[in-house]
Amino acid sequence: MPVNSVAENVLGTIGTICWTAQLVPQVWKSYRSKSTEGLSPWMVLLWSISAVFLGVYVIVQDLNIPLIIQPQLFGALCLASWSQCQCYGNKQSFKACIIMFLGMATFLGGFETAMIFAVKPSYEHGNDRPTMFFGIAASVLLTIGFIPQYHEIWKHCEVIGLSITFMAIDFFGGVFSNLSLVFKPEFDVVAGVAYSLIIVLDLVVILAALILNPRARRQRRREALLSDAETGDSRDLADGHQTTTAPSEAETAVVVHGTGQPDEPKPVAGGDLHEKRAGDGG
Repeated sequence: MPVNSVAENVLGTIGTICWTAQLVPQVWKSYRSKSTEGLSPWMVLLWSISAVFLGVYVIVQDLNIPLIIQPQLFGALCLASWSQCQCYGNKQSFKACIIMFLGMATFLGGFETAMIFAVKPSYEHGNDRPTMFFGIAASVLLTIGFIPQYHEIWKHCEVIGLSITFMAIDFFGGVFSNLSLVFKPEFDVVAGVAYSLIIVLDLVVILAALILNPRARRQRRREALLSDAETGDSRDLADGHQTTTAPSEAETAVVVHGTGQPDEPKPVAGGDLHEKRAGDGG
């Protein structure tokens, strides 16, 4: 591909815009539901750390401005999502979560700044190994970050707590950032690998949501119908039991000689009564 700095910056800017807004749907979803169930706090924490390593790499490499801004925004939003996991998932107080966010942001920002000043002189003298280490470490941390999220998906047998809009924006951010590298004088392999990993791993989550979520919804509907049917049967049995009345006194009359007919009183004949009285008189 021919070198085109305009295309490089335009595509890089689009990728940066995607990665700037990508976690906003996730943060909003967690805030609205006051729940982060299904969202792995380890994933967003590892992503925020990987953003530091990627930030060192792109700054020392002097990539285009949008790609330099992107890791900083990405890391900040990841920390915000991680803080929500502490608040809604681990039930930490809001004040404690703010302190954790600011503390982690300060620590990671200081670490990134220190590493830039430590690595840049050696890079300018032709030693690019430390810089390559940070680029590769960013890719590794991004990949590892997906593992706990995949475990959450496996545990719930569906994608819950994770905004699919967020994953889709993240996917396209990787696509445009990767395309921006094509128009550089020399394709950056390490950055390309990092962005390609994001594309593939995001795509796995999106496909899992498209396959597992409808299946889980159908399963819940079947269980609801079965539960309603069982509840209806129980009500029918209860109604039938209540309408069964106790036998009346007439129905409980003594049955004679097992004939099934109630015992009726025998009439006393007039002649027999007269003879009995005459005998008593004599």
